[in-house]
Amino acid sequence: MKKMSALRTEVETWQELNRRVNEALGLIEMALEEEDDSLEAELSAEVEALEKRLEKEEFKLLLSGEHDRDSALLSIHAGAGGTESQDWAQMLLRMYLRWAEANGYKTEIVDQMPGEEAGIKSATVLVEGDYAYGYLKAERGVHRLVRISPFDASSRRHTSFALVEVVPDLDTDIDIQINPDDLEIDVFKSGGAGGQHVQKNSTAVRIKHIPTGLVVSCQNERSQLQNKETALRILRGRLYDLELKKQEEEQARLKGQHIDAGWGNQIRSYVLHPYKMVKDHRTGYEVGNAEAVLDGRLDDFIEAYLRHTIGQMV
Repeated sequence: MKKMSALRTEVETWQELNRRVNEALGLIEMALEEEDDSLEAELSAEVEALEKRLEKEEFKLLLSGEHDRDSALLSIHAGAGGTESQDWAQMLLRMYLRWAEANGYKTEIVDQMPGEEAGIKSATVLVEGDYAYGYLKAERGVHRLVRISPFDASSRRHTSFALVEVVPDLDTDIDIQINPDDLEIDVFKSGGAGGQHVQKNSTAVRIKHIPTGLVVSCQNERSQLQNKETALRILRGRLYDLELKKQEEEQARLKGQHIDAGWGNQIRSYVLHPYKMVKDHRTGYEVGNAEAVLDGRLDDFIEAYLRHTIGQMV
Protein backbone atom coordinates (compact mmCIF):
# COMPACT_ATOMS: atom_id res chain seq x y z
CA MET A 1 0.00 0.00 0.00
CA LYS A 2 2.88 2.36 0.77
CA LYS A 3 4.48 1.66 -2.63
CA MET A 4 1.12 2.07 -4.39
CA SER A 5 0.54 5.42 -2.66
CA ALA A 6 4.01 6.67 -3.67
CA LEU A 7 3.46 5.62 -7.30
CA ARG A 8 0.03 7.25 -7.36
CA THR A 9 1.51 10.52 -6.10
CA GLU A 10 4.24 10.38 -8.74
CA VAL A 11 1.77 9.75 -11.58
CA GLU A 12 -0.52 12.54 -10.36
CA THR A 13 2.41 14.96 -10.29
CA TRP A 14 3.25 14.32 -13.96
CA GLN A 15 -0.43 14.44 -14.94
CA GLU A 16 -0.77 17.83 -13.27
CA LEU A 17 2.36 19.08 -15.03
CA ASN A 18 1.02 17.86 -18.37
CA ARG A 19 -2.31 19.61 -17.73
CA ARG A 20 -0.61 22.93 -16.95
CA VAL A 21 1.52 22.67 -20.09
CA ASN A 22 -1.58 22.08 -22.24
CA GLU A 23 -3.36 25.04 -20.63
CA ALA A 24 -0.35 27.27 -21.30
CA LEU A 25 -0.27 26.13 -24.94
CA GLY A 26 -3.98 26.95 -25.22
CA LEU A 27 -3.37 30.46 -23.89
CA ILE A 28 -0.52 30.96 -26.35
CA GLU A 29 -2.72 29.95 -29.30
CA MET A 30 -5.49 32.26 -28.06
CA ALA A 31 -3.10 35.18 -27.68
CA LEU A 32 -1.70 34.64 -31.19
CA GLU A 33 -5.15 34.40 -32.77
CA GLU A 34 -6.47 37.52 -31.05
CA GLU A 35 -3.11 39.33 -31.17
CA ASP A 36 -3.52 40.01 -27.45
CA ASP A 37 -0.33 41.18 -25.74
CA SER A 38 -1.97 41.45 -22.31
CA LEU A 39 -1.37 37.74 -21.64
CA GLU A 40 2.40 37.99 -22.17
CA ALA A 41 3.31 38.65 -18.52
CA GLU A 42 1.00 35.90 -17.26
CA LEU A 43 2.38 33.40 -19.80
CA SER A 44 6.00 34.30 -19.03
CA ALA A 45 5.45 33.70 -15.32
CA GLU A 46 3.72 30.37 -15.97
CA VAL A 47 6.43 29.17 -18.37
CA GLU A 48 9.11 30.04 -15.81
CA ALA A 49 7.22 28.19 -13.07
CA LEU A 50 6.75 25.15 -15.32
CA GLU A 51 10.45 25.07 -16.22
CA LYS A 52 11.44 25.08 -12.52
CA ARG A 53 8.89 22.38 -11.69
CA LEU A 54 9.99 20.22 -14.63
CA GLU A 55 13.65 20.60 -13.66
CA LYS A 56 12.83 19.54 -10.09
CA GLU A 57 10.86 16.47 -11.19
CA GLU A 58 13.49 15.46 -13.76
CA PHE A 59 16.15 15.69 -11.06
CA LYS A 60 14.18 13.21 -8.96
CA LEU A 61 14.74 10.69 -11.76
CA LEU A 62 18.35 10.57 -10.54
CA LEU A 63 17.01 9.14 -7.28
CA SER A 64 16.14 5.71 -8.60
CA GLY A 65 17.85 3.56 -5.97
CA GLU A 66 15.85 0.94 -4.12
CA HIS A 67 15.60 3.01 -0.93
CA ASP A 68 16.15 6.54 -2.27
CA ARG A 69 12.55 7.52 -1.47
CA ASP A 70 12.91 6.44 2.18
CA SER A 71 13.59 8.50 5.29
CA ALA A 72 17.19 8.55 6.50
CA LEU A 73 19.23 8.01 9.64
CA LEU A 74 22.20 10.40 9.61
CA SER A 75 25.04 9.92 12.10
CA ILE A 76 27.94 12.28 12.81
CA HIS A 77 31.13 11.17 14.61
CA ALA A 78 33.86 13.56 15.74
CA GLY A 79 37.35 12.60 14.61
CA ALA A 80 40.57 12.67 16.57
CA GLY A 81 41.40 16.05 18.04
CA GLY A 82 39.25 16.40 21.14
CA THR A 83 37.30 19.60 21.64
CA GLU A 84 38.12 21.02 18.20
CA SER A 85 36.69 18.02 16.31
CA GLN A 86 33.74 17.74 18.69
CA ASP A 87 32.83 21.36 18.01
CA TRP A 88 33.10 20.65 14.26
CA ALA A 89 30.71 17.71 14.67
CA GLN A 90 28.26 20.07 16.41
CA MET A 91 28.55 22.52 13.51
CA LEU A 92 27.76 19.73 11.04
CA LEU A 93 24.74 18.66 13.09
CA ARG A 94 23.40 22.22 12.96
CA MET A 95 24.08 22.37 9.19
CA TYR A 96 22.05 19.24 8.47
CA LEU A 97 19.20 20.26 10.77
CA ARG A 98 19.00 23.61 8.93
CA TRP A 99 19.07 21.84 5.54
CA ALA A 100 16.27 19.50 6.61
CA GLU A 101 14.15 22.36 7.91
CA ALA A 102 14.58 24.34 4.69
CA ASN A 103 13.49 21.32 2.63
CA GLY A 104 10.44 20.47 4.71
CA TYR A 105 11.81 17.37 6.44
CA LYS A 106 10.91 16.40 9.99
CA THR A 107 13.92 15.67 12.20
CA GLU A 108 14.44 13.92 15.52
CA ILE A 109 17.74 13.52 17.35
CA VAL A 110 17.53 9.90 18.49
CA ASP A 111 20.96 9.71 20.10
CA GLN A 112 23.57 12.26 21.11
CA MET A 113 26.80 12.07 23.12
CA PRO A 114 28.06 15.48 24.29
CA GLY A 115 31.73 16.43 24.23
CA GLU A 116 33.78 16.98 27.36
CA GLU A 117 34.10 20.78 26.97
CA ALA A 118 32.08 21.70 23.88
CA GLY A 119 30.37 20.16 20.87
CA ILE A 120 29.42 16.51 20.52
CA LYS A 121 31.27 13.23 20.21
CA SER A 122 28.48 11.75 18.10
CA ALA A 123 24.82 12.17 17.17
CA THR A 124 22.22 10.30 15.16
CA VAL A 125 19.28 12.12 13.54
CA LEU A 126 16.16 10.62 11.99
CA VAL A 127 15.25 12.67 8.89
CA GLU A 128 11.71 11.82 7.84
CA GLY A 129 10.22 12.58 4.43
CA ASP A 130 10.24 11.54 0.77
CA TYR A 131 13.71 11.12 -0.77
CA ALA A 132 15.56 12.03 2.45
CA TYR A 133 17.95 9.10 1.98
CA GLY A 134 18.26 9.72 -1.77
CA TYR A 135 19.54 13.23 -1.13
CA LEU A 136 21.53 12.71 2.06
CA LYS A 137 23.46 9.69 0.79
CA ALA A 138 25.56 12.30 -1.05
CA GLU A 139 26.90 13.41 2.35
CA ARG A 140 28.48 10.10 3.41
CA GLY A 141 32.17 10.38 4.16
CA VAL A 142 34.77 12.46 5.99
CA HIS A 143 34.25 16.22 6.24
CA ARG A 144 37.29 18.43 6.89
CA LEU A 145 37.33 21.87 8.54
CA VAL A 146 40.20 24.39 8.43
CA ARG A 147 39.87 27.45 10.67
CA ILE A 148 41.41 29.55 13.42
CA SER A 149 40.46 27.60 16.53
CA PRO A 150 38.29 29.48 19.05
CA PHE A 151 39.70 27.09 21.68
CA ASP A 152 43.35 27.96 21.02
CA ALA A 153 44.66 30.86 23.10
CA SER A 154 47.40 31.40 20.50
CA SER A 155 44.81 31.69 17.69
CA ARG A 156 46.51 29.08 15.55
CA ARG A 157 44.96 27.41 12.52
CA HIS A 158 43.55 23.91 13.13
CA THR A 159 42.31 21.14 10.86
CA SER A 160 39.45 18.98 12.15
CA PHE A 161 37.67 15.91 10.79
CA ALA A 162 34.24 14.38 11.30
CA LEU A 163 32.66 11.31 9.75
CA VAL A 164 29.10 11.41 8.39
CA GLU A 165 27.20 8.15 7.93
CA VAL A 166 23.80 7.92 6.22
CA VAL A 167 21.60 4.83 6.05
CA PRO A 168 17.95 4.39 5.00
CA ASP A 169 15.32 4.11 7.72
CA LEU A 170 14.18 0.65 6.66
CA ASP A 171 10.69 -0.68 7.27
CA THR A 172 10.46 -3.75 9.44
CA ASP A 173 9.40 -5.84 6.41
CA ILE A 174 12.74 -5.25 4.65
CA ASP A 175 14.66 -8.52 4.48
CA ILE A 176 17.51 -7.68 6.85
CA GLN A 177 17.79 -10.67 9.17
CA ILE A 178 18.97 -10.02 12.74
CA ASN A 179 19.48 -13.08 14.92
CA PRO A 180 18.70 -12.18 18.57
CA ASP A 181 21.53 -14.51 19.62
CA ASP A 182 23.96 -12.22 17.74
CA LEU A 183 23.10 -9.22 19.94
CA GLU A 184 24.63 -7.93 23.15
CA ILE A 185 22.18 -5.51 24.77
CA ASP A 186 23.18 -3.19 27.62
CA VAL A 187 21.06 -0.63 29.45
CA PHE A 188 22.36 2.48 31.19
CA LYS A 189 21.20 5.83 32.51
CA SER A 190 20.69 8.56 29.94
CA GLY A 191 23.37 11.22 29.95
CA GLY A 192 22.80 14.93 30.13
CA ALA A 193 23.98 18.21 31.53
CA GLY A 194 22.68 17.37 34.99
CA GLY A 195 19.81 18.70 37.08
CA GLN A 196 16.26 17.50 37.36
CA HIS A 197 16.08 16.13 33.80
CA VAL A 198 18.74 13.44 34.29
CA GLN A 199 17.17 9.98 34.16
CA LYS A 200 17.14 8.15 37.48
CA ASN A 201 16.36 4.82 35.79
CA SER A 202 18.37 2.90 33.20
CA THR A 203 16.32 3.65 30.07
CA ALA A 204 19.11 4.15 27.52
CA VAL A 205 19.99 1.14 25.35
CA ARG A 206 23.23 0.09 23.65
CA ILE A 207 23.21 -2.83 21.20
CA LYS A 208 26.29 -4.59 19.78
CA HIS A 209 25.95 -6.81 16.72
CA ILE A 210 28.57 -9.48 17.47
CA PRO A 211 29.24 -10.78 13.90
CA THR A 212 30.01 -7.31 12.50
CA GLY A 213 31.06 -5.43 15.63
CA LEU A 214 28.56 -2.65 14.90
CA VAL A 215 27.43 -0.77 18.02
CA VAL A 216 24.36 1.48 18.17
CA SER A 217 22.69 3.27 21.05
CA CYS A 218 19.62 5.35 21.78
CA GLN A 219 18.78 7.40 24.85
CA ASN A 220 16.29 9.94 23.52
CA GLU A 221 13.03 8.15 24.29
CA ARG A 222 11.44 7.96 27.74
CA SER A 223 11.17 4.20 28.00
CA GLN A 224 13.72 1.43 27.65
CA LEU A 225 11.46 -0.39 25.16
CA GLN A 226 11.20 2.65 22.87
CA ASN A 227 14.96 3.15 22.96
CA LYS A 228 15.51 -0.52 22.12
CA GLU A 229 13.15 -0.34 19.13
CA THR A 230 14.87 2.81 17.83
CA ALA A 231 18.33 1.28 18.29
CA LEU A 232 17.25 -1.79 16.32
CA ARG A 233 16.03 0.47 13.50
CA ILE A 234 19.44 2.13 13.38
CA LEU A 235 21.19 -1.26 13.45
CA ARG A 236 19.01 -2.58 10.64
CA GLY A 237 19.88 0.43 8.49
CA ARG A 238 23.62 0.09 9.17
CA LEU A 239 23.58 -3.61 8.33
CA TYR A 240 21.91 -2.76 5.04
CA ASP A 241 24.52 -0.06 4.37
CA LEU A 242 27.32 -2.51 5.22
CA GLU A 243 25.98 -5.04 2.72
CA LEU A 244 25.63 -2.30 0.10
CA LYS A 245 29.28 -1.27 0.60
CA LYS A 246 30.39 -4.89 0.18
CA GLN A 247 28.58 -5.07 -3.15
CA GLU A 248 30.07 -1.76 -4.31
CA GLU A 249 33.59 -2.87 -3.35
CA GLU A 250 33.12 -6.14 -5.21
CA GLN A 251 31.91 -4.28 -8.31
CA ALA A 252 34.91 -1.95 -8.08
CA ARG A 253 37.27 -4.92 -7.69
CA LEU A 254 35.85 -6.51 -10.82
CA LYS A 255 36.38 -3.20 -12.66
CA GLY A 256 39.97 -3.05 -11.45
CA GLN A 257 39.35 0.06 -9.31
CA HIS A 258 40.55 0.54 -5.75
CA ILE A 259 38.26 1.96 -3.10
CA ASP A 260 39.77 3.00 0.22
CA ALA A 261 36.96 3.29 2.74
CA GLY A 262 39.39 4.47 5.43
CA TRP A 263 39.14 7.54 7.62
CA GLY A 264 41.73 9.57 5.73
CA ASN A 265 39.85 10.39 2.51
CA GLN A 266 37.77 13.51 3.03
CA ILE A 267 34.93 14.09 0.58
CA ARG A 268 34.62 17.81 1.29
CA SER A 269 36.72 20.60 2.78
CA TYR A 270 35.34 23.65 4.56
CA VAL A 271 38.01 26.35 4.72
CA LEU A 272 37.39 29.41 6.92
CA HIS A 273 41.01 30.65 7.07
CA PRO A 274 43.09 32.10 5.40
CA TYR A 275 40.30 32.35 2.79
CA LYS A 276 36.72 31.08 2.70
CA MET A 277 35.73 28.20 0.47
CA VAL A 278 33.84 24.92 0.52
CA LYS A 279 34.99 22.35 -2.04
CA ASP A 280 33.71 18.85 -2.78
CA HIS A 281 36.70 16.73 -3.77
CA ARG A 282 34.58 14.13 -5.60
CA THR A 283 33.02 16.53 -8.08
CA GLY A 284 35.27 19.59 -7.96
CA TYR A 285 32.26 21.78 -7.17
CA GLU A 286 33.13 24.70 -4.87
CA VAL A 287 31.65 27.93 -3.52
CA GLY A 288 33.12 30.89 -1.68
CA ASN A 289 30.21 31.52 0.69
CA ALA A 290 31.18 29.04 3.40
CA GLU A 291 28.80 30.58 5.96
CA ALA A 292 25.78 29.89 3.73
CA VAL A 293 26.80 26.23 3.34
CA LEU A 294 27.26 25.83 7.10
CA ASP A 295 23.82 27.39 7.46
CA GLY A 296 22.31 24.51 5.47
CA ARG A 297 22.62 25.55 1.82
CA LEU A 298 23.67 22.11 0.56
CA ASP A 299 21.39 21.54 -2.42
CA ASP A 300 23.96 22.52 -5.05
CA PHE A 301 26.57 20.15 -3.57
CA ILE A 302 24.05 17.30 -3.39
CA GLU A 303 22.86 17.87 -6.96
CA ALA A 304 26.45 18.05 -8.27
CA TYR A 305 27.31 14.76 -6.58
CA LEU A 306 24.21 12.93 -7.83
CA ARG A 307 24.77 14.13 -11.41
CA HIS A 308 28.45 13.16 -11.12
CA THR A 309 27.46 9.69 -9.91
CA ILE A 310 25.06 9.20 -12.83
CA GLY A 311 27.78 10.36 -15.22
CA GLN A 312 30.17 7.72 -13.86
CA MET A 313 27.56 5.00 -14.36
CA VAL A 314 26.83 5.90 -17.99
